[in-house]
Amino acid sequence: MTGKALLWDYAKAAIAALVFAFIFRATVVGAFEIPSGSMLPTLQIGDRLLVDKLAYRFRRPERFEIVVFEDPTRPDRDLIKRVIALPGETLEIRNRVVYINGAPLADAVYAHHTEPAEDRVLLRDDFGPVTVPPDNYFMMGDNRENSADSRVWGFLDRDRIIGHAFVLYWSRNPDRTFPGEIRWERFGKLLG
Repeated sequence: MTGKALLWDYAKAAIAALVFAFIFRATVVGAFEIPSGSMLPTLQIGDRLLVDKLAYRFRRPERFEIVVFEDPTRPDRDLIKRVIALPGETLEIRNRVVYINGAPLADAVYAHHTEPAEDRVLLRDDFGPVTVPPDNYFMMGDNRENSADSRVWGFLDRDRIIGHAFVLYWSRNPDRTFPGEIRWERFGKLLG
């Protein structure tokens, strides 16, 4: 085999690998970075995670799953929140407690409050009742006082869902310099 033929074989292999990687990233698994604190403490600013883009083609999102989706107010931007209420369910928030179909939701492991309970804000700490329409979801950030979520922009249409966030593959603190910026303990953390 001549040098030109060998070079051409390498070029074809590289092009095929790039095409495969592009198709894989566009349709199967995507990488996303967390830009804000709306999901603190579960997700930190600077976390990078993998998103399964095929998960919801075969099943519906389940309560408490972390989902990446197109921002309903700005389709050019992606958001990440937790599924709280499913289609057909009635949701109400009273004094920061989420109720689904009249029963309190056991979300204490996820819900994070940064302000005193007496500093209640209407439509954030007291909301609803609302019934989730078919093929829609009610989404909330874990950092309840600092999340623009379904309490602000309404229900999430299933067609806007990109995928299910399932693992952290990299994390760095943007406020620190290398090597202290890398959060080694977060690598490989599985998400619910």
